[in-house]
Order: sequence, then structure tokens, then C-alpha cells
Amino acid sequence: MKDFYLTGQLLLAAPSIADPRFARAVILVCSHTEEGAMGLVLSHPVTDLTLGKILKEMSIPSNERAPLDLPILSGGPMDTGRGFLLHTLDFEEPDTLKVLDRFGVTGTLEALRDVATGKGPQDLLFILGYSGWGAGQLEQELQENAWLVASADHDLIFSTPTGDKWDRAFARLGVDPLLLSAQSGHA
Repeated sequence: MKDFYLTGQLLLAAPSIADPRFARAVILVCSHTEEGAMGLVLSHPVTDLTLGKILKEMSIPSNERAPLDLPILSGGPMDTGRGFLLHTLDFEEPDTLKVLDRFGVTGTLEALRDVATGKGPQDLLFILGYSGWGAGQLEQELQENAWLVASADHDLIFSTPTGDKWDRAFARLGVDPLLLSAQSGHA
């Protein structure tokens, strides 16, 4: 059997997920191998936190080209004090993780400084923390129907309002999430 990896795909939380950290979550899978997976939740904002506030707290100077009102997202329960830029590939550093040559994930202070001075990517999200799965864990959750898989789309990721991403992702699949069952049958 060919290995089935989801790098570059979106995970859409099933309506039955009760864990508030993942309820109505849209997650970009940034890396998925036999050793596990790492992803960023794109649909959960951090209340009352913007890029401007983070730059001020970190004493990073900014100019008028910086997206100071950019809302901050909660990427998941792992390493919540660490920030990641999810961005288009018009911006890249040596430490940038490329996600299928479509998106980049960069977590360096230098990247944050570049964004603060308007030298960053055309499109970006700033995300605190990430979601992680151990070997076989994501595959098990997929078998349990915890997630639906969808293609990652630039507009959904960068242009859709945060609170609308889950509904729009399901609409793109042509699926009404209210009709999904938490039970599954396997032959």
C-alpha cells in the first residue's frame, strides 16, 4: 500500500469534536510523515491580540507598511508561546518550511522584523502554537471520522474571515456538516 500523507491539505473538524481547542477547526497540515504530523489551526483567533500588540510587547519597531491590525490565531495547544508566520512564497528564509511549494511556515524573529518593516510576504497569517500528532495518531483520528480532508486553497486560507473558514471549507466540499454522523461503519 502506498503511503498516505496529508502535507499541504486541510483538516476540517467534524461537528462531533467536543474539544474546544479543535471545535470548528480548519487546520493546514504543514508536515505529515510516518513519524507524525504538524499543523496550524487557521480558524481560532486569539481574542484582543493583534500583530501590533505583539510587536509592541517585543519592542520590535514597525512602520506604516506593517499589518499592525492583523489578528493573531491560535494554531493549537503545542508550544503556545511560539509564533509562526504562514505565508506565500514571495518571502522565504533559510529556515522556512515549504508546504508543497505553495505556502511557507517561518518561525524566526528576523521574519517578524521583516514583516514589521513591510518587507514580509504579500499574504500572511500570524499564529501562536501548533497542533501535533504522534506516529499513527492522525491516521487513527481519520478512521474515527474526527476530520474531513479538503484541498488547501489560497483564498480560503488568506482571504476568508477567520470565523467563516470552517463553514466555507465545508461549503466548498458540498457537505452540510449538520448531516454528518459521529458514527461510522467499516466493512
